[in-house]
This record gives sequence, C-alpha cells and structure tokens, in this order.
Amino acid sequence: MIENESGLELVQKDRKTLAVRLSGAWKLGNRLPSSAAIDSELEKNPGIGVIIFETEDLRGWDSALLTFLIKVANICDRKEKSLERDGLPEGVQRLLSLATAVPERKGLKNSVTMSLLAGLGSAAANFWGAFLGMMTFIGETALAFFKMITGKARFRRSDFFVTLQECGADALPIVSLISILVGLILAFVGSIQLKMFGAQIYIADLVGIAMTRAMGAIMTGIIMAGRTGASFAARIGTMQVNEEIDALRTAGISPMEFLVLPRIIALAVMMPLLTLYSDLMGILGGLIVSVAGFDISLTEYFNETRSSVNLTNILIGLFSSLVFGILIALAGCLRGMQCGRSASAVGDATTSAVVTGIVSIIVATAVITVICNFLGL
Repeated sequence: MIENESGLELVQKDRKTLAVRLSGAWKLGNRLPSSAAIDSELEKNPGIGVIIFETEDLRGWDSALLTFLIKVANICDRKEKSLERDGLPEGVQRLLSLATAVPERKGLKNSVTMSLLAGLGSAAANFWGAFLGMMTFIGETALAFFKMITGKARFRRSDFFVTLQECGADALPIVSLISILVGLILAFVGSIQLKMFGAQIYIADLVGIAMTRAMGAIMTGIIMAGRTGASFAARIGTMQVNEEIDALRTAGISPMEFLVLPRIIALAVMMPLLTLYSDLMGILGGLIVSVAGFDISLTEYFNETRSSVNLTNILIGLFSSLVFGILIALAGCLRGMQCGRSASAVGDATTSAVVTGIVSIIVATAVITVICNFLGL
C-alpha cells in the first residue's frame, strides 16, 4: 500500500456486528474515506446493532482519524447503535472520549437570542462600562502627568525623543501632500462661484482663512489619527499580547508613565507645529491654482492672504490642533491598553483607535466652533 493512502473496509462479522477495518495512514493531507459508507451500510442492514474497529493495519494517524471517528459516533447516536472503541489505539480512545465528553448543546443559538429590551439594556451596560474605562484611563493619565510635573514620573528620555521624531519629522511627507491637495481643492471649488463675479482674488481669502482656522488642523488630525494613533495602539497592544506590560507592572514600573505619558506629550507638542506647516502647504496649493489658472500675481496673492488671515484664525487652528493631538494620543494608547491577548485583538485595537480618534476630532471641532461662535471669534 502506498505510504500516504488510508483504507476503510466494512466486514459484517455476524448478523448484529459490523467491523470497520482501518488501514494505512489516517493523516491530514491524505485522501481519506468518508463516513458515509458506514451510514449507507447501516441503512442497508438495519439489524446491525454493534460497530467494532479493527486497526491491525493502521500505520499512522492524527486529527483526521479523530474527526472521522466523531462522525461515526454521531451516526451511531442518531441510529441508536452501539459503538465499541476497544479495537482503537489507546491514544485515539482517550482523545475520542475527551472530544465527546461534553455533548453539543442543542438550540444554543436560540438560547442567546435577546429581546429588543434586553439588547438595549446590554448596549447601555456596554456603553457605561466603556465610559467608565475611558474615565479611569484619563484619570490615570492625569495622575501620571501630575507626577511628571513634580519630577516623580519615570520614562526614558530617549523613547520620548524617538516618539517625537516619529510624530513630527516622519509625518512631513504625507502632511505636505494632503495639505497641498486640500489647498488646491479649496481654490478650485471657491473659484467656481468667485469667477462669476470677477472676484478671483478672494480665492486667497477663502483658502487662507479655511486652512488656518479649521482645515489645516482637521486634515492634520485625521492624518495623524490614521498614522500615529494606529501606531500607538498597535505597539502597546502588541506589548499587551506579549505580556510585556505585565512585566513592567511586576517590576514596579507604571505603564501609564513609561508608555502612555511620553506619547501624549510628543503628539501634543508636534501637532501645532505640523498644523502650522499644513497651513502653509494649503496656502501654497491655493497660490498654485490662483497663479496658474486666474492670472493672479504672487504679490497680489500674498498681500490678500496677509490682509485676510489674522492672528485669531491662526490661534484657533493651533488650539484645535493641540486638542486633537491629545485626543488622538489618548485614543491610541487607550485602545492599546485595552487590547486582548490574541494577535487578532491587535488589529481590532488599531481599527478602534483610528475610528475613535477621527470621531473625537469631528466632535471636538463642532464644540470648538460653537464656543468660538458664542465668544464672537
């Protein structure tokens, strides 16, 4: 017999006994016989009451044989036949007993179906639990920040500067590209209406105010949420999976001080600088469209931008970026710390960090806009 073949032969010993002869190697990857042959034999001979096994020619086995035997056991249960396991190898008998020790629960799917009211209650409980978890995390972060101010927080300065570089200099290419494109888009969209009144020069006002007051901070925040916030969640989540965070706690080192604090400070420092850079790139995009498409000179565009953009617009944008930076870092670190112990949990934590960061940016933008409107800014 070929080494990777597996055989199945059914021999009726007497009127009530059917012998199942197993031969060859019953391993995954081999072409295995089907249990349907036994089912068919029992249909043809309903008088058979006992099934035994003969395994003298069995040369090897793995979980493939166990899967086959479980199917045979299910057939015997369904047809109310007796299954004798004495002829099987001892290891197979133990595994089969273990696999069939806890029978599958019937109607399990129906038992977990919840009513609408129960579903709402469960959702409310989950939301409340997530809210408490977030408040606890913010409180621990505030405590770590207070300890840093008093000189008691412990984290490596080298890690902080590496994070600072990752949040700042490494993000410049993508921020440049997106900001210039946003400036180009704003200029093109605005020119459609302004051209009707021969007021193309006000493209500079539109782009300048929009970029410095809101768009620069929002676009930079979204970029950093997808890039840096996800990176924070993935790295801390991986440490959670590898039990490195447990090791830090065992060594008496607070993960909030060692991992979370430097990341929040680094992103809070770099976000205003990146936003300022984004503003300039967006204005550059508007300048390209104005000069190339509407015969506006560099001097005219510069003077119009300088007259329309005031310090209040710039400060509102920088303040928004500072808030966005803190929210993105909090979301990334929070999801990383809440990560489960499996590899798939890291992916879930990363996705959740990006979604939480972007939603936080939009909500914060709405709140800041309302406050500015209330203050007359």
